[in-house]
Amino acid sequence: MSLPRTLGELRRSPFSEEKLRIRRVKDELRDNLIARLRASGDTPIFPGIVGYEDTVVPQIVNAILSRHNFILLGLRGQAKSRILRALTSMLDPQMPYISGCEIHDNPYSPICRRCIDLIAKCGDATGVAYLTPEERYVEKLATPDVTIADLIGDIDPIKAARGGHELASELTVHYGLLPRANRGIFAINELPDLAGKIQVGLFNIMQEGDVQIKGYPVRLPLDIALVFSANPEDYTARGKIITPLKDRIGSEIRTHYPATVEEGVEITSQEAWAVRGGTKLVVPKYIREVIEQIAFAAREDKKIDKRSGVSQRLPISAMENVISNAERRAIRHDERIVVPRIGDIYAALPAITGKLELEYEGEMKGADFVGRELIRVAIAKTYDQYFQGANMQQVIQWFDLGGEIQVTDGVAAADLLQTLRGIQGLMDKLTRVNVGPKDSPEAQVSAAEFALEGLYAHKRIGRNEERVFTAGEKQPRIAEKPYEREEGQYRPRRPLN
Repeated sequence: MSLPRTLGELRRSPFSEEKLRIRRVKDELRDNLIARLRASGDTPIFPGIVGYEDTVVPQIVNAILSRHNFILLGLRGQAKSRILRALTSMLDPQMPYISGCEIHDNPYSPICRRCIDLIAKCGDATGVAYLTPEERYVEKLATPDVTIADLIGDIDPIKAARGGHELASELTVHYGLLPRANRGIFAINELPDLAGKIQVGLFNIMQEGDVQIKGYPVRLPLDIALVFSANPEDYTARGKIITPLKDRIGSEIRTHYPATVEEGVEITSQEAWAVRGGTKLVVPKYIREVIEQIAFAAREDKKIDKRSGVSQRLPISAMENVISNAERRAIRHDERIVVPRIGDIYAALPAITGKLELEYEGEMKGADFVGRELIRVAIAKTYDQYFQGANMQQVIQWFDLGGEIQVTDGVAAADLLQTLRGIQGLMDKLTRVNVGPKDSPEAQVSAAEFALEGLYAHKRIGRNEERVFTAGEKQPRIAEKPYEREEGQYRPRRPLN
């Protein structure tokens, strides 16, 4: 069925006058959310948002049911912007407005002078257009240079001159972002970065539902759902949310990082660019877990600034770099499968170090050193999950007897596999990561390198910067001192009973 294109056709359509005149955007969000809650079953309210099902999502649902303006508070990379953009899924598929109106006036109750005059002149012949949910979402990144004119609007003297209007006429108004978001959702990211005097400009729209343009008698009763995001660090680092504005925000909702490695793996698998075409890609589960453990280790490390946080973008970017390094190796050696290795994670350091804000101790040691330590810790934790209780003494003994092997990320799997098979007892232990002798050489090499890196992470074997695995360093034996000092005199040490 075609949509009505004039006001007259609209009056005879399912877009009833009573419904459109009374129903505001917060009521629309509420009604559609209620319908989704009734019909959803096990379907998530926000598809693609992982780990918030029992924490953040119920609070957002409560805020929408309460018709609140709300703010999401959280550190970097906690899906705040993604959640705000997902709110459009709760808007109607089509929303009629007066064709050509900059602020998307309701055809049944226009508020701008241009539309009021147009309906008075054309009546039922007035044109009607439609907005999709995505077109009803307006987002602004708050920066210190944002002005009231950007948000609210200003009087445009050029419009006045060209149209022959007085400056006090509503027809001379150049609308800002807030009026242009009328009958939709207006989101402000990083709210504390907005200058305090500009935050004051949001008071009226949040409390009384209208804005005033400059000092002229132009008041617009807008219909907007206001949502915000902020990083708690910003309150002291760059600015703050002024108290009267915080008081007008209905709900303050705190986001968080993934609570478990499994949740982090799911997010990274969803967001990282892995499907690239060409050679078949197989990313082992332990590689995914090591990459995710890097972020978890970084969030606990004292050398990294906890106030800044460690973004979930770290494992996402690292995963993409790991796959790219493995892809490069497969292309050069014409391998039929791309299987990332632990060495590829070390090659992905550029995707890790840039995501870390270091404390003084970390700055002294350097980002590369901190990054490598995080990878080693992540490998050790993941290794324990697969090889806990495994007897690796044969492998360790092979190195203790003088065995050495160099495992670099650029060597072809087929060439490296022959050398790895010479390490006594190593290949038999790969069943713990579900890799056997019938698997591809690429998978076997990746699993074997993981086992060796795990032993190195636990300091049971050694490895140098050229990635040559050797015997581990023996703990130096401290010789007993033959004498001990007592009251300024040396005498033979007493035997231990």
